[in-house]
Amino acid sequence: MPVAELVRQQYVDAHVGFHAFGLQESDDADLPVPFPDDFDFGVFLSAHPGRLDITSGGHTHTATVSVEVWEGPPPQQDLTGWDEQAEADFTSTSGEVAVWSMHTGRTDDLITLADSGGSWRVRVSCAGRAAAAALSEGEGTGHGVERYLVQFWPAQS
Repeated sequence: MPVAELVRQQYVDAHVGFHAFGLQESDDADLPVPFPDDFDFGVFLSAHPGRLDITSGGHTHTATVSVEVWEGPPPQQDLTGWDEQAEADFTSTSGEVAVWSMHTGRTDDLITLADSGGSWRVRVSCAGRAAAAALSEGEGTGHGVERYLVQFWPAQS
């Protein structure tokens, strides 16, 4: 079976507030449940139509997020390097995804999936959760202590 090719990669910051951040369809006017409504803090990754909710190990900090878009399912990650990993379905009407913070709202960062909308599968992996939690209990905020890898690929592949 041929290995899928990486189409694009970009890096964004996620401003975590109240242990949470989200990735939401950029054209969000018609979403039935906009971020942060119905956020489930008991789950690492949860999905709503046009939206992905991610629960962080730390209360307030800036996480680094590496986003990859693949032409098909990406190779499986070695789980020993990650604290958490989960997959979900995601539909985008515009092909662009906005990064949302629980305390600052929509950020300026946009993630480009494609030139138009489509259905995607996404895998979210996270490392540094315990360090982010310890930082939150100690001095407060930090940058890049918690790291995420978010991989999108077309759902039909």
